[in-house]
Amino acid sequence: MIHVPLFCFCLTAGLSVSSSLRTLDKRLDCNQLGLDNCKINNCSDKRPVAPRQHAPVDPEWGPEHVGVWMDEHGPVPVLSVTWKIKPDGSVKALCGSEINIRDESTYQCMCVQFSYKLNSNQQQNPKHEQWTFSLNGVIVEPEHTYMVSVINLPEPDVGDYVIRKQITIPGCGDRRIQNAVICLENGSVWDHHLTTDVSLKERKTFSIFVGFEAAEYSERYRVSLQSHGFHSSKNVSKGNTALLNVTFEFGSWQISQCKMLLTIQPFFIRCKNDCRRLEESIDLCPYYQPRTWAIKATVELLIIGVFLGYLLWRAFHKDPVNTTSSAAKQQPQGFQVQERRRVLIIYSLDHPLYKNIILKLCAFLSNKCGTEVVLDLLDSTRLGVLGSIQWLDWHREQMESSSDKILILCSRGVQAKWRAMCGDKQVFLREDARSPVGDMLSPALSLVVPHFIRSTSFEKYIVAYFDDVCSEEDVPSPFNITVRYKLMKQFEELFFRILDTEKHEPGRVNHIKGFSEGEYCHCPSGRALRDAIEAFQAYQLEHPQWFEDELLESSELKAEENSAEICDNTKTTTNLTAYRGPASTIVTSHVTTQENDYTADRTGQNVAEEFQMCTTAEVSRFNTENMQFDVIAFLDICEDLHFYETVKSRCDSCSTF
Repeated sequence: MIHVPLFCFCLTAGLSVSSSLRTLDKRLDCNQLGLDNCKINNCSDKRPVAPRQHAPVDPEWGPEHVGVWMDEHGPVPVLSVTWKIKPDGSVKALCGSEINIRDESTYQCMCVQFSYKLNSNQQQNPKHEQWTFSLNGVIVEPEHTYMVSVINLPEPDVGDYVIRKQITIPGCGDRRIQNAVICLENGSVWDHHLTTDVSLKERKTFSIFVGFEAAEYSERYRVSLQSHGFHSSKNVSKGNTALLNVTFEFGSWQISQCKMLLTIQPFFIRCKNDCRRLEESIDLCPYYQPRTWAIKATVELLIIGVFLGYLLWRAFHKDPVNTTSSAAKQQPQGFQVQERRRVLIIYSLDHPLYKNIILKLCAFLSNKCGTEVVLDLLDSTRLGVLGSIQWLDWHREQMESSSDKILILCSRGVQAKWRAMCGDKQVFLREDARSPVGDMLSPALSLVVPHFIRSTSFEKYIVAYFDDVCSEEDVPSPFNITVRYKLMKQFEELFFRILDTEKHEPGRVNHIKGFSEGEYCHCPSGRALRDAIEAFQAYQLEHPQWFEDELLESSELKAEENSAEICDNTKTTTNLTAYRGPASTIVTSHVTTQENDYTADRTGQNVAEEFQMCTTAEVSRFNTENMQFDVIAFLDICEDLHFYETVKSRCDSCSTF
């Protein structure tokens, strides 16, 4: 075997290392049986190079060994590497070998050259085995990886004849190096001899004794005892004794569970605050007295009494409306109300698929939420008798005098019609022309917006939009001052507004099962609503210009009205313009137009259109004091949208103003 005392270092600048890469073997030669002239040199001399045909071949790896050797500080982990010479004709050119070892973590390295000369007839040693050389006793670090390379000399001028391999040193848990000083300083072989003793004293006080044996390289320890909601720790030092003990005392009422975890944290020299901790479970359950049959019976009677009391409370507080309504039975538990809430829905007929979403939402509110829904499409008979303005105003007054809500569903049509009311281009939608009730949104906005702006609170109005098919840009500017709900992501919060109930209360957050974004579609009405939303969303993706396709010119509007049988096939038609006076009286004016003129229900047109189409003959029929719309308030709203001058110029042409 060959033992090498010489070494070199190649350290990366700025790298901090804990020890040198060196060997403990002090012998100066590599002589062995049959080889008397084997010398060891460092790598200060340049590596000899020869032509390929006059150079030896590469060597072969032998086994490596990891163990513990003694140095001046005690046992240290070491590595021994072995390689062999191939028994062929190239040995006649062989004059030595060179080995390099590099620490992949610290980039320390050492290099050793072996000088020897084999005769051509000495391809094997006297034992008829391959010539074997080794580098022994190289001090290494646990869990470090080393790159080892060997080349025979002289080095060929062409090709790579270096053999390489990575060797990873095991951790301190490996029995081959666990007794090294570096491992002892990490506590790898700490034999703690832990003992515990539990006793229950008077007044239900626990006493837990913990004893253990201290380690050689750790002076202090932290002993902790913890359970659910309970934690206690104490620090102890070794001092002059090797046996340490700690006692914990606490009342049985201080812990909620009878299982406890004991932890001992040592502070060894090398690992400091990150040393492996000793953990053991302590069971206190046997020290609790078993409950007697009387205690069990008392608890059972108490549970039965609470349940009966709850049933009686439900019987006396049951909502008389809910007992007869199948929809009310599905109202969320914990949020039952004394009266069934009612919601007036204001929307725009943007598209047949969007109208389907509105109808499915009404079904969901009615069937799942137990809410009474007021919708123009569902009340066509009364709407036809009263007219759009009177129908809307009557319902608005009903809402004002109760806890009911007005739900405004914003969409592209809502934004476009609002801008038209403030002087922008007039908007005529295909679905409005097909609908028997016409455009209900414009008169609804003319009634709601002035009152909304003047309200001291906005609790009566709820603004929302379906974010899968609409966006926040579709919300008219007057409603930007209140909360805007995204459906169906925030439907639960919206329903809390309908109930006038806070979702967030001191100490808790209320939830309604089946109303979240991922749960509302579990019921039949919710599933139908989800399908309607997805259908319109898919249509929008296929038709990016869908809203522009729904807009009608005057000629197209007339054709749609004729196909929907909105107007009679006569020479002339009569338009009814209705206004509500201060004393709730209805003032009507009849305007006769020719067949080739634009004809529609004037109650479905917005205020800006009224201003634009007014004539001298029509103005004579108007009474400023009896007009339903507050023009000044409306102009104030339009001024915020920079349309004030446009609307005012149109209104100046009407002598009424």
